[in-house]
Amino acid sequence: MVKLLALSTVRTGNELPDPVICSFAAELSSFGFFQRTTVKEMMAMLTKTFLKRTQAGQRQSVSHEGYVVHCYVRSDGLGGTVITDQDYPARVAFVVLGQILEDFSASIGDAWKSCTVAESISFPKLEEYLQKYQDPSSADKITKIQKDLDETTGILHKTIDDILQRGEKLDNLVERSNDLSAQSKMFYKQAKKTNSCCVIS
Repeated sequence: MVKLLALSTVRTGNELPDPVICSFAAELSSFGFFQRTTVKEMMAMLTKTFLKRTQAGQRQSVSHEGYVVHCYVRSDGLGGTVITDQDYPARVAFVVLGQILEDFSASIGDAWKSCTVAESISFPKLEEYLQKYQDPSSADKITKIQKDLDETTGILHKTIDDILQRGEKLDNLVERSNDLSAQSKMFYKQAKKTNSCCVIS
């Protein structure tokens, strides 16, 4: 069964050292209880890493080991991600993401432009979207409304290796990340050794 795992709204911009996740929601019931914190931290780290490498107006889907992070940044710097399994249609993910960003800015105005603390803006609709669009066919109505996002729209499909800078490795990003606790870094290393890591690693 296709899965929608996480949604986020993110403040991006050249004036920031790193993008700031304004709001985040995740559906982690398919992971073991003790893995969930690590999985969420990994999602947050990859969200920031990929959005930092997404230009304004660009849509890209970054895939790795069966999961995909769909990224989009609007021209005003508000961005977001939809994290899915590989069977969730990219077109639907981007329609959902566009709708989230529209609702988010309509709901809180420009407050996101001064967001400096991770997940500090309450946006309960993220949880609603997470449940409502688990089934991609339920996005049909908004898909029809957004004719501009049909199959012809340019979505860049990349792997983690494509998006990382030359010579950069995911292992190094994990090691340097402030988004991951020591426990999550340890879990990542252990899981990599046993070849059964958490989301997108």
